[in-house]
Amino acid sequence: MLDIFRGLKTLIKVSNLHIDCPVFRLHYSITVLILIAFSLIVTTRQYVGNPIDCIHTKDIPEDVLNTFCWIHTTYLVRGAFKKKIGVEVPYPGVETAKDEKDKILYKYYQWVCFCLFFQAILFYTPRWLWKSWEGGKIHALMMDLDIGICSETEKRIKKKLMIDYLWENFRYHNWWAYKYYFCEVLACINVIGQMFLMNRFFDGAFLTFGIRVIEFMESDQEDRIDPLILVFPKMTKCTFYKFGVSGNVEMHDAICILPLNVVNEKIYVFLWFWFIILSLLTFITIVYRFIIILSPRMRVYLLRMRYRLIKKDDIDLLVRKSKMGDWFLFYMLGENVDSLIFRDVIHELAHKLRNHQFQDCSRGFKDIHQEP
Repeated sequence: MLDIFRGLKTLIKVSNLHIDCPVFRLHYSITVLILIAFSLIVTTRQYVGNPIDCIHTKDIPEDVLNTFCWIHTTYLVRGAFKKKIGVEVPYPGVETAKDEKDKILYKYYQWVCFCLFFQAILFYTPRWLWKSWEGGKIHALMMDLDIGICSETEKRIKKKLMIDYLWENFRYHNWWAYKYYFCEVLACINVIGQMFLMNRFFDGAFLTFGIRVIEFMESDQEDRIDPLILVFPKMTKCTFYKFGVSGNVEMHDAICILPLNVVNEKIYVFLWFWFIILSLLTFITIVYRFIIILSPRMRVYLLRMRYRLIKKDDIDLLVRKSKMGDWFLFYMLGENVDSLIFRDVIHELAHKLRNHQFQDCSRGFKDIHQEP
């Protein structure tokens, strides 16, 4: 089991290559690690330990009753939650049901480990898409230039190759950048959609789960009802039918303890707050992307703030003559390449642009004078 958890460290392994933003990395690294770890914890408790323990009679074997109640779900009674504990009921909701409509059935706990693992796959999907679409472009352009210590000849050759690529493919990276922005939007849709998915999973109790927990902590101790009991009860009821000695059907009403719900409630309280924080951060990132797309001035400002070694005139020229996709590629290269080397690359590229503009102006001037 410990070997499995050690394998999860690869998900948060710090990579020298950055092809996305920090908020996007939270989705496919930290969140996926958390969900898989929770899935393994629940799986271990569910299939190795004892997830349910029912009070049984001598007529029913313990393993049979526990297995039956685990498979066929347990229940609580709605009207018994407000009754006095220790006087009217032994535990909130635990009472003999007089009407089937008054029962609250609990059948989700069998699927918690699978649901958590499925959620981890959904969180990794935008990363998988972007990695496929990115195609190793940043890694290919880096050519190990993230380390400034190399021979001048090697550095000069690699810089020339990078500059040649950027010059030949100038203004042709918009579609590449928009694919990444789409993956960020997909990550935002995923985290919000998963909150509604879990809300459906818990019969409409998840969306307000964290708020009700906070309200419970701030309310008076005497008249408060723990909202965790409604979603993750530790004691429930189970009805077991079997033939008696005379051949008639006998009903056995058992009380079951669910120690696994002690783990489940902690997991989902944490996930509620984590998903809220992640949703807000991702939404802010998407707004930031729209501003970048619509505002060239913002692109100039961001490059100036992030890469102070580069001349302001070079940045202004590149942003003015390039498209948004080129800006995104420049920004990602600056995140990965040595700062001094990146400064030289941008300077050479800006110099090429100026020469190209001067040549165009010269040709235009000659054409005017050559006209009859």
